[in-house]
Amino acid sequence: MAAAAFFTDDLALRVLAVTQGQWGERIAEHIGRFHPPSWTVKRWAAPRALPLVIDDPADFLPPTLPAATLILALGETPAVAQLIPDVARLAGAAAVIAPVDRNESLPPGLASQLQAWLTDMGIAGVFPKPFCSLTETTFNQPPLTVAYTHPAIRQFARHFGQPQFKISVDGDRRVSNVEVARDSACGCGKHVAQGLVGCPVAEAEFEAGMLHHHFPCLAGMNQDADYGDTLMHVSGNLVRDAVKAEIKDYLEPPPYFQPMGRVESQQGANDG
Repeated sequence: MAAAAFFTDDLALRVLAVTQGQWGERIAEHIGRFHPPSWTVKRWAAPRALPLVIDDPADFLPPTLPAATLILALGETPAVAQLIPDVARLAGAAAVIAPVDRNESLPPGLASQLQAWLTDMGIAGVFPKPFCSLTETTFNQPPLTVAYTHPAIRQFARHFGQPQFKISVDGDRRVSNVEVARDSACGCGKHVAQGLVGCPVAEAEFEAGMLHHHFPCLAGMNQDADYGDTLMHVSGNLVRDAVKAEIKDYLEPPPYFQPMGRVESQQGANDG
């Protein structure tokens, strides 16, 4: 069973990002630049070419890995997921985040198998689909939402996961400032925040979706059977919803149109 005795307070989080290509490298780069000062973030690049089935993980792993509280499993082929239990063991990790931004990288069956392996080792695991659905208490979007409680994952999710903004609007009804309360792990939240400044508040939700699309988001464009939508669209909707939640009080209410021939109940009562 893995143990992380060095995880003694809520500040000193040790992260080991396992990457294999552009998607994971971009996430690890962003987290490495913008993590809280008390964290340490290390990387291990898995081999680009791996067999479909890993018989002996030791053939593809280094003798040692940096000590870590939390593993970010950012592989781009299913084979990397087969290495994660041994990566966690070598690093002494207590928890794993294995995001699913493309189903071909971590198919549902393999994700279930990885979860079982980690559970047997006493290691917490979450599988946010997409990565930017992770909050401090849940991951995934309805109808797939799952709750979790592990403190290391919650600490990570305070800073990276489902984007949250604090938006200010000036007297001309334009966005005057956007603070990123929680960024996407890939940095899309920060990109959206910068692009919204100066935007008319009535157009901010739409503009957030366009900024997300042009970041560009690297989530999959294949139809996801669970959501009935692409993971890129699910991710984009999360950004739009986060902006909408902040500006809703500044938006004009939709006009009310009285159907022809309708008599208001109060008027009818007065006439009676």
